[in-house]
Amino acid sequence: MLAFTFPGQGSQRPGMGESWVGHDSWELVTEASDISGRDVAKLLLEADAEELKDTRNAQLTTFVSSLMVLDAVERLGIEPSLCAGHSLGEYTALTASGALGFDEGVRLVVARASAMHDAGIESPGTMAAVLGLDDDDVETACRLADSDVWVANFNAPGQIVIAGSVDGVAKASEQAKALGAKRVMALPVSGAFHTPFMTGARERLREAIALAKPRDVEVPVISNVDARHHSSGDEWSTLLSAQLSSPVRWKHCLLTMAESGIVGFIELGPGGVLTGMAKRTLDGCKSISVASPDDLDKLITWIDALAPTATLPPGSAHEGEHLFAVERMVVSPAAGVFSRIDAVTNNTVIEVGQLVGHVGETEVRSPFAGVVQNFIAVEGERVTAHQPIAWLRTH
Repeated sequence: MLAFTFPGQGSQRPGMGESWVGHDSWELVTEASDISGRDVAKLLLEADAEELKDTRNAQLTTFVSSLMVLDAVERLGIEPSLCAGHSLGEYTALTASGALGFDEGVRLVVARASAMHDAGIESPGTMAAVLGLDDDDVETACRLADSDVWVANFNAPGQIVIAGSVDGVAKASEQAKALGAKRVMALPVSGAFHTPFMTGARERLREAIALAKPRDVEVPVISNVDARHHSSGDEWSTLLSAQLSSPVRWKHCLLTMAESGIVGFIELGPGGVLTGMAKRTLDGCKSISVASPDDLDKLITWIDALAPTATLPPGSAHEGEHLFAVERMVVSPAAGVFSRIDAVTNNTVIEVGQLVGHVGETEVRSPFAGVVQNFIAVEGERVTAHQPIAWLRTH
């Protein structure tokens, strides 16, 4: 069982789109620009660190970058059993699972980033990472500060983020050092995220969530708020709103996934910080970060290594997690209502270029030869561009 995890704000970096230019998945950047009314390509290629630090730029670019990586991974036929994302990454996880369409995800992220940016101006605050102190002691440091400061992120053992007023964070930092923290690092952010300072942004976000109407999904997403599985769209309407001013319980999300049987954690998007958190939290954790096209071959090799062939009878094919190296996805070339060709069903052998259905008036043809294992999209379902339609076992 594999989990896809998606990074949050802070993972962005200048030039993070350069390696994807010319790749098929770069099409998502153009679509995101059209939907958001922003030049996402320019931000991914030309923006410096200061411009990307702006919450409105950081969240949009990280979201789109992560979904580019997801699109490329889905083209390999790799699918998760669970998804989760850190803060902003939760929106990416919901888009990956199908709870949000790509266009809905982009609009919701733009609305979220704008609301958080404005809340940061109305209630100025900051954040700091506390290293080498356990959860209870960090919470004690915040209480001893006797000011507006709270735990914002439970990232990993000995890696906690606090947030609040500038004065409150400074006082809590001193208390944390007195309690034995190895280090306290100020974070380059524009607000006290995941604290009551974000309460003003919740009303605006509730309206945007209502317009997005998250859908029920088959692949559950683990919530930052309660570290539990959720697959109901109605539940996410509440959880996404609550997330703004609640601490991110990422350590607990990782523990939940491990308890659910996850054997491999695949971080999709810029940075790689979640991979480190997983290794710090879970003993013997198998995790990998995929951020560029060069990482795709490494991913296939990594998945193959999760299930050693030594236990298989001589001559047996190595299935791994379904022998991903020979699985492929047929994805939708456009947005619209999907209709299937009656002649193509499960176990049908198809050739390169064969018609398998339509999305609206647009033909869906397979770029691969193989045997149809299953249709992921159902008759009459509205799909988005690049959404998986069918799963093939290639020749």
